Amino acid sequence: MGDAELVIEIQQQISELPSYGYRRVWGLLRRARETQLLPAINVKRVYRVMRDHNLLLERRLKQPGVPRRHEGRIAVKTSDTRWCSDGFEFRCEDDAKLSVTFALDCCDREAIGWVASPTGYSGDDIRDLMLESVEKRFGDQLPTTPVQWLSDNGSAYTAEQTRLFARQIGLQ
Repeated sequence: MGDAELVIEIQQQISELPSYGYRRVWGLLRRARETQLLPAINVKRVYRVMRDHNLLLERRLKQPGVPRRHEGRIAVKTSDTRWCSDGFEFRCEDDAKLSVTFALDCCDREAIGWVASPTGYSGDDIRDLMLESVEKRFGDQLPTTPVQWLSDNGSAYTAEQTRLFARQIGLQ
């Protein structure tokens, strides 16, 4: 199979799914070729052909935003002024993975809320955790002064939808 034929196959795949990068395109081509009992295509070849024919996705640039560094102390003297969130995962005895994400008050280190999932955590999980934490501490009211929310720079926390939701419910 020459490059021209491969370009046609790739274009057919990305015409239906233009947001797929070379790895997904390669996976689709590989599966299609397996079902047709054709030889596999090397991922490096798919990358080279897509690069040479300008079929690769454009690299997404980081959005300029609020710097997310902190310098100084995490602990505060009063509750409900600063919360922090993080997560961890572990394997159970049956080798199943469990991911846990939690929110703590930085004053008394009380666990305000947590979310557990066998598949990792998403932005939806973080937003649910934020809402659960606000409801647990403030009931059906929003905080009168914004509560600072500290987290790592993971994609679930830095997603624009998550940051907007946090501001709407009184977290900053």
